[in-house]
Amino acid sequence: MAVITIARQVAALGDEVARALEKEMNYRFVDRKYIEKRIVELGFPEEKLKKYDERKPGFFASLAKDRDEYLDYLQTAILEAASEGNVILIGRGAFSILEKVPNLVAVRFVAKTEVRMERLKNEFSWNDKQAMQRIEESDANRLGFHKSFFNLVNDDPTHYHMTLNTGMVSESDAAGIIADLVKRLVTEEKEAAGKVKIAELYAAQKVVNSLVFEHHLAINFLRAVIDGDKLALQGVADSQALAEKAVYLAQQMMPEKKVESCISIVQDFKAYP
Repeated sequence: MAVITIARQVAALGDEVARALEKEMNYRFVDRKYIEKRIVELGFPEEKLKKYDERKPGFFASLAKDRDEYLDYLQTAILEAASEGNVILIGRGAFSILEKVPNLVAVRFVAKTEVRMERLKNEFSWNDKQAMQRIEESDANRLGFHKSFFNLVNDDPTHYHMTLNTGMVSESDAAGIIADLVKRLVTEEKEAAGKVKIAELYAAQKVVNSLVFEHHLAINFLRAVIDGDKLALQGVADSQALAEKAVYLAQQMMPEKKVESCISIVQDFKAYP
């Protein structure tokens, strides 16, 4: 019926509510470990994952080719899971990747700092200093991750249909509230339109993956956008010939679309070390 995305603060019971919601709605919960595993299976080196996965990349990591490759693999994994429908996705900017999907329901979980501290202290037998350090580190990483990869502030409530305080609402009640919200928001028409939109996003990502990983085109920040019968390629290249080659290859992959280049040509542009 819907695709549900969960954003959360550390120790705000994101996984716990997601599991309760999975049982409540008979949906599939796609957790953090599955997404990490899928990103590696798709081709991203496991040893580099910790530089990017739900954390702000360091200065040099943010300029490396790996940064764009991680995002391509992440978006592929998210769209792949979303295409199955009736799923719950947690973290990794899924709410942003799927923001234009009509049957998306995006929620965020928060709790007061003292509530989160107590939960961490109880779970890990930490003292106040250790718990607070974990909260500050996690909050900073998630802020940096979303700013770096999606250019947004993740604690802005306007990105979500609803924000729930799990310091005030139990896991089961939170699951029930979300299930009710989904039933109220997601109509058959929205579900049908959502399937079409996810298919478009997935197809466009496959074009990008082919151009980058199979044909090894050195186009930085490459993206593909489908709009009706058109496919637009976006990015930065250092020659017109490279942009034209990308258009030609994309046209072979999607002959039913009119492929156009919105790729910026910047001579001697070198984003990657």
